[in-house]
Amino acid sequence: MVELIDIISYILKNYPYKGELSNARLTKMIYLIDWRSAFDYGEQVTSINWYFDNYGPFVHDIEDVISHNPDIIEQITTRTIYGSKKNLFILRNEKMQINLLPENVTSTIDLIIEKTKGLYWQQFINFVYSTYPIITSERYTHLNLVEKAENYRKELSFENALT
Repeated sequence: MVELIDIISYILKNYPYKGELSNARLTKMIYLIDWRSAFDYGEQVTSINWYFDNYGPFVHDIEDVISHNPDIIEQITTRTIYGSKKNLFILRNEKMQINLLPENVTSTIDLIIEKTKGLYWQQFINFVYSTYPIITSERYTHLNLVEKAENYRKELSFENALT
């Protein structure tokens, strides 16, 4: 597994729409990265113990890492279109050299960026909520993404056997 700060930095550097990377969006993007990695490689990219909260996959890990690295990531407090507070994150130095990540990690992150960058908030949330771990889990439980990926692969294999 790689350091969470390196994953966050890579996303912040490579995500094309900088004004969209709120805590909620960044957290759910990292969930999608972990889910895809669990499915493709049998392991998460991060060591996050994901929790299915009222608002989908949620943890404090991302905000905690950011708050402990203010020299790398700047947090900007702004408002949503509905007037509630939201925190946006940006790299303090766009030209900063970030730590090299393994190719399978960068390709997974790049895939998630590509799949989600054009989604408006509600489309993005619908995408996250449509993932197998969410639709097959109870709210207020931890999500074992590796186990869910195993189950999903078995279901896909069974479905393929029927066609």
